Amino acid sequence: MASSRSVDPGQLRAAVQAISPWLQGDAPDPARAELAAAVRLSLRTLAADASGRTVEVRVPPFAAVQCVEGPRHTRGTPPNVIETDPRTWLELATGLLDWTTAVADGRVSASGTRADLSQWLPLVRV
Repeated sequence: MASSRSVDPGQLRAAVQAISPWLQGDAPDPARAELAAAVRLSLRTLAADASGRTVEVRVPPFAAVQCVEGPRHTRGTPPNVIETDPRTWLELATGLLDWTTAVADGRVSASGTRADLSQWLPLVRV
């Protein structure tokens, strides 16, 4: 799991801007380290903004965080799970893709009654 320590907004913005041309479709795939930094920092920001342990958000292979207030999950598969790929997550985090469209298009798997991040997205605008 990624750490839920607070994230420096400047650090998050720099990490997202580094991969922004790729998200816009104007550049080749970013280096793995750049992509990992943007995913991890944005997930840590989500965990800080939507503090709690009711929903687990997974963006393999880079990170997973627990967030959203409510009943705490401690063992096994959480009742509220969101999973997506790094590109989709970063498009959501930056506002290039909205939550409803991502779920409807099958780009996000969201299970459980609390598995909706729309009120916390986007996290940063590029």
